[in-house]
Amino acid sequence: MSHSLRRRIGRRGYAGFTLIEVMIAVLIMGLGLLGFAMLQTMSVRFTKSAQDRTIATNLAYELVDMMRTQRSQASYYNGITYGSFGSITGTEDACKRTSSATPNEIIPRWRCEVRRAFPDGDAQVALAADGEVTVTLRWTDAYWEQDAAKQKSQIELKSRL
Repeated sequence: MSHSLRRRIGRRGYAGFTLIEVMIAVLIMGLGLLGFAMLQTMSVRFTKSAQDRTIATNLAYELVDMMRTQRSQASYYNGITYGSFGSITGTEDACKRTSSATPNEIIPRWRCEVRRAFPDGDAQVALAADGEVTVTLRWTDAYWEQDAAKQKSQIELKSRL
């Protein structure tokens, strides 16, 4: 093999990337990063949704527990229905916990806490004659859904007092 042929092969072996190879690598890396950004966005959405569900569950259990501690006054809670709570103005004292635990103080405080957590939400409490209580909370959650009906989330807690 001649010396000049060996030199050409050697130079070619050490040649760099072509422009096409670099562009394809950048495109693949860009698509990967775009997928990662989408994954991160979805993670934030679902974390917020899980947080809202946890808050709604805690609020429902809190009310049921208060009803249990005051079984003789449980009928005061029956039929509580709150629709679109609206804005929270002048309710700084309404959400304060007091040492008194009468239904007349618990219901407005609980309503205030639900309104603070879910400004566009609503709640309903139903107490059956057999002592079964149902607490339902609804709120707007899935903002990424186009259909407004699919944006609503709901939790329904049923328990016996």
